[in-house]
Amino acid sequence: MNNKALHRISYGLYIVSSKKGDKFNGQIANTVFQATSEPPRVAVSINKGNLTHEFIQDSGVFAVSILSKDAPMTLIGHFGFKSGRDLDKFRSQNYKIGVTGVPIILDFCAGYIEAEVIKSLDIGTHTIFVGNVVDADVMSEVGPMTYAYYHQIKGGKTPKAAATYVAEEKSSAPALKPPVKALAKYECQVCGYIYDPEIGDPDGGIEPGTAFEDLPDDWSCPVCGASKEDFKKVE
Repeated sequence: MNNKALHRISYGLYIVSSKKGDKFNGQIANTVFQATSEPPRVAVSINKGNLTHEFIQDSGVFAVSILSKDAPMTLIGHFGFKSGRDLDKFRSQNYKIGVTGVPIILDFCAGYIEAEVIKSLDIGTHTIFVGNVVDADVMSEVGPMTYAYYHQIKGGKTPKAAATYVAEEKSSAPALKPPVKALAKYECQVCGYIYDPEIGDPDGGIEPGTAFEDLPDDWSCPVCGASKEDFKKVE
């Protein structure tokens, strides 16, 4: 079976949030889809090990903040590669409380959807929550970020807890030597982010063509915040 066929399925990039009592949490998700139009219903797939899963089960409500193309990697990394068990993810964010009492991200948000869970489906490592849409709105004219854009333009990686995670196969063939003048790529050993000199780090003010060695000493991974010392050259 060729698992690469799964990479051909298109997705978006969202912050799915929920609540438990007076506590909030949210996470990055790409498996969000509209299930029906009359009545409007949406579904999300959440890993059982994530805190957001626990919150949705407890409260029976969730919100989907649809990230726009201009969302910085720092925002994606904050909600995608950090755990709500270690910090309050919304403490430093600009958000509002929706009609369900769930937080909705306001910055870099193309739109949002709030839903009340009517059914859940256990699918092994994940649960699919289906909800009736109780509120929704458009927040920006900037187009939504697709998962392909996140990978190809932003250089993002898929967390192992994501529904679409597929382990990369390592080729047994000898690697071709890059051109003499090619600048080496470096991989974050914490989250898997690849620093590509051809792309640079636009969100961090690093222009394309900047070698990893020329990055400022205080530069950090735009996804998880790891230091330069946590990067390893990609062979």
